[in-house]
Amino acid sequence: MQNTNPAKTALYGSILPVISQESCRCSPPSDAPAAGPDSTRAFVLKMIATPAGPVPQVATVLKAADYWGTIKARWGEGRMTYRVDPGLYAVGYPDEQSPVLVSANYKMSFDHLRASLAGRDVWILVLDTKGINVWCAAGKGTFGTEELIYRIESSGLRKAAPRANLILPQLGAPGVAAHVVKRKTGCKVQYGPVRAADLGVYLDAGCKATAAMRKVTFGLKDRAALIPMELSALFRYLIPVWLIFALLASVLGYAALDHSGLDVFWAVFVGDGLFPVFALGAAVLAGAVLHPVFLPLFPVRAFSGQGAFIGGIVAIAVLSVRGVEFRALPGLLEAIAWLFMIAAVSSYLAMNFTGSSTYASLSGVKKEMRLALPLQIVAGSAGCLLWVASLILSGGWI
Repeated sequence: MQNTNPAKTALYGSILPVISQESCRCSPPSDAPAAGPDSTRAFVLKMIATPAGPVPQVATVLKAADYWGTIKARWGEGRMTYRVDPGLYAVGYPDEQSPVLVSANYKMSFDHLRASLAGRDVWILVLDTKGINVWCAAGKGTFGTEELIYRIESSGLRKAAPRANLILPQLGAPGVAAHVVKRKTGCKVQYGPVRAADLGVYLDAGCKATAAMRKVTFGLKDRAALIPMELSALFRYLIPVWLIFALLASVLGYAALDHSGLDVFWAVFVGDGLFPVFALGAAVLAGAVLHPVFLPLFPVRAFSGQGAFIGGIVAIAVLSVRGVEFRALPGLLEAIAWLFMIAAVSSYLAMNFTGSSTYASLSGVKKEMRLALPLQIVAGSAGCLLWVASLILSGGWI
């Protein structure tokens, strides 16, 4: 795991957004009117009077609908619209001295934040990150300097808490130039802990973070949380591929038989046609499930290599269940074909996790993709050709 140095990330944050702050503006110019948060949302308890006008007071106890929304978002349903309105919110009854916690308008991030603030009087300033979480939005520029400055001005925060310090999530530091925010708004920017769950201890300690709060981890729970999203995105593409492979295997096997009939076709379909579905499903299991679960245990660092490694092991298990006859040429070709295809698919899927982990750097990912993608394409294509050749040979076509 890696330790994130807030001073270092703040330095990078102070350089990158300034370069393109005009071209990457996330919100309307500061003189444009901004709509306030929707007070009818289920998490809003009531509107409270503040120097900035009525502000929604939000609940710190999550409801069943919040948990259900999280589950659906994890599986990709409504993921890009799972957001809250940007603007100023209140937890409890904050005053001008209360801390201001800055968050993204991805509702899952917002829910984690408000759930960690029970019994406190604080402000929450939500930025318009287009429904993206803090870490990703900081990289994209939507959790950035200009958006933060705009929300400070348009939300009325300077009236509600003119001398309050802004506490940003540590993972948002690369997107925000703290010194620019201070110069333009007078608000001091501080970087809180990595996880919202540590905010209570952080606030009670006078906004001082321990070394553990600065450490970015990628434990089993974090890795497992990514699996549903990967699977849901794959199924829309897998179903037609499964059908093509299953029909190809069934048709080639059935057409080569000396006798016909529905019972014969069904026997061939079950025996040969469903095996590609089983094998490709195993490849998905290897790359999208087993790889993130066992990530720290692999002997190689590159995610593509890890995926190929676990894919090779799964391919051997799949071929053992298949009972391939290696001494015959068709069987040997089939074994090599599925070894190539399963390893290639697993390697590609494993590479998807590089953007979610603390193991990889941007330059490393780019270098790995330049090397791995051509190999994955070659292995997958060769596997498809060898598999078709094995079907042709086993069916007695040549």
